[in-house]
Amino acid sequence: MSYKKITHLEIEQKIKSRFKKEGFLSLSNLPHPSKFKDMEKATHRIVQAIHRGEKIVLIGDYDVDGVVSTTIMRLFFNEIGVTLGWIIPNRFRDGYGLSINIIPRISEYDLAITVDNGISAVQASKLCQQHNIELIITDHHLLPKEIPEAYAIIDQKQEDCTFPYDEVCGAQIAWYLIASLNRALSSRVDTKVYIGLVSIAIIADMMPLKHINRAMVISGLKILSHSNLPAIKAFKEKLDKEVFNSEDIGFQIAPILNSAGRMDDAKWAVEFLMSENIYDARVRLDRLVDLNIERKSIEQKITDEALEQVNPHDKIIVVKGENWHEGVIGIVAARVGRVHEKPTLVLTKSEDGELKGSGRSFHVCNLFKVTEGCRDLLTKFGGHHAAIGLSLPIENFESFKKRLQTNYLAQNYNEDIIDLDILGELSFSDINFNLVNIMKQYEPYGQKNSKPKFITHNVTIQDVSNMGKEKEHRRFTFSHQGVTQQGVLFKTNELFRLGEQISVVYNISENHYNNRISLQLMVDKIVQYYKNDNV
Repeated sequence: MSYKKITHLEIEQKIKSRFKKEGFLSLSNLPHPSKFKDMEKATHRIVQAIHRGEKIVLIGDYDVDGVVSTTIMRLFFNEIGVTLGWIIPNRFRDGYGLSINIIPRISEYDLAITVDNGISAVQASKLCQQHNIELIITDHHLLPKEIPEAYAIIDQKQEDCTFPYDEVCGAQIAWYLIASLNRALSSRVDTKVYIGLVSIAIIADMMPLKHINRAMVISGLKILSHSNLPAIKAFKEKLDKEVFNSEDIGFQIAPILNSAGRMDDAKWAVEFLMSENIYDARVRLDRLVDLNIERKSIEQKITDEALEQVNPHDKIIVVKGENWHEGVIGIVAARVGRVHEKPTLVLTKSEDGELKGSGRSFHVCNLFKVTEGCRDLLTKFGGHHAAIGLSLPIENFESFKKRLQTNYLAQNYNEDIIDLDILGELSFSDINFNLVNIMKQYEPYGQKNSKPKFITHNVTIQDVSNMGKEKEHRRFTFSHQGVTQQGVLFKTNELFRLGEQISVVYNISENHYNNRISLQLMVDKIVQYYKNDNV
């Protein structure tokens, strides 16, 4: 793996070039809500329902995006004094989004609004009509071949939608709907404060941190730092943080919020975010933290079992288990995929006897497109290029697995896998606070604005030790050309010998400890080993 040696100036130029198309936007650059197809139509219908005193119900989703979408809609309706029923389907009992399973629970309502789901709810939309429930869908996912029947559909991926940004999350669309309602109702709600919660959803749903997404996250993180929401105050206490960054959201806050829907019921996450005082927020957060601890334990066990099944010759990894927990198989797919550097699908046998699963892409593979060619073998399918969900009869498993490999090969992907996030080869002598300050100018980092990675060759391992409750992480002292750096590698059971020479891929972070700030390498992987004849 060969990379050009890179200077601080070249690093800045490469990061800056990511934004040359749209530049650096602010909230003043947000497009008008009317740019969304059917936004004004939906707004008019909801306003009409409010004035008529109709019963309105909200249907959310069980991931962070759906939880936040549900929360901000509820907060807004509370502020304008309008009753809003709400349901987040249970992953295990109800399935995903607006499904036929929840229609009996909303049959007494006049108007149903979905957030972060609904674009594939064809059968459920017909049942809504039969029950005289008018339906408004707000979603951000790819459109299936058959579209549900609804009064209004707000989804930026519709061909005739004039909203200029294709990749926005469900909570952003829900926020736009709130902004539109606020204007139409002549309310005086400060909808800007909700952008704090929306920023959590943008990061958690892995939206590209460019254009308006970046602007909303930057503003949202600032709003969170001054938030009066008891839930946010409870997070600050638990994490011992006054200010959150994108990594705090992605690696700590989002998994905790997600754990409710993965392990039990997402309503616990909504009720936590809706906490009216700090005492309730603390108790509810402790419950979510416990669920997240349980999630980690189950996830590790299934990951170990899944890795044992992998056929290293497959282009797309497909594994299945008898009783694997449905709530964590998406995370397991991502972890197995990272180990083997391949797209991965993980399936488990559900109660109805079908296989239910999640897939995560890797590198340039469009997993949605590859899997879409297997629709005739599937009973359910949805998602986007990087992540999918599906169900299929167990007797179709072998045919499905075989066709996936064929579909992948037909795309002629370049398999000379190069980590596009690596900016170049860096000497340890060039790692300093000046470099960190350059990189800080282009935060927050995330999807499509990844935290810069570097590679350094001929690095010597001077010291290595275990860390973590299960000793699943490694702490290193590295040496390169007379300069030492501290490094950390998470989630590994690899053994390393002192004196070994390696090539290491990493990004650079600040370590705050005992009022001192030092730099450390967050190791992505050890690329290769070199034999040290002196050992």
